[in-house]
Amino acid sequence: MSKQTESAEKVVPLKPPATSRGRATLARLLAAAEAEFGQKGYHAASVAGITNEAGVGQGTWYLYFKSKEDAFRHLVQDIGAGVRRAMAQAVAATSDQMDAERRGLEAFVRYVHEHPHLYRIVQESQFVDEALFRGYYRGIAEGYAAALNAAAARGELLPGDGETRAWAIMGIGHFLGLRYAVWEGRKAPEAVVDEIMRLLEHGMAPR
Repeated sequence: MSKQTESAEKVVPLKPPATSRGRATLARLLAAAEAEFGQKGYHAASVAGITNEAGVGQGTWYLYFKSKEDAFRHLVQDIGAGVRRAMAQAVAATSDQMDAERRGLEAFVRYVHEHPHLYRIVQESQFVDEALFRGYYRGIAEGYAAALNAAAARGELLPGDGETRAWAIMGIGHFLGLRYAVWEGRKAPEAVVDEIMRLLEHGMAPR
């Protein structure tokens, strides 16, 4: 087992504090960490910068995190959970899988628009802990692949490998978010989403 894999496995998901005050403090710390790491990068970011942004003392910090690296790992996990939660909420009431594909893409770009530092933080995680970086994407892909396989079993999609489809469509979503939410600071135009849906529904080869 590599040192990177060992370190990633030591990241235990944060247990939500028992009190509403504690949960609010943790939320402030994670939001401040997202801003600090996103604006400065992992190496230039500091615990002091995060606690100042969150409006808490460093003593409070150590009630939640062991170190800057520990906080960064938990932040990447929290971002991944946020992406999955946003997409799950978006597709919860959809009528079929193709409707879910559209709503899921829109939800992802919307989430990136609301969290503009997501790309930098996730990309930097591969240099802090590569297993954590891989885990971010695998965490999204596993549930997505299962949903695609289930949709194919229901007859909503043609038979095919859900895992391969999941990674391919995640690639589309990744660059859609980069192009519009990150580079242009806006949601993807409806016409662009329409074109992606035509690609997913019909492919590109003439028939």
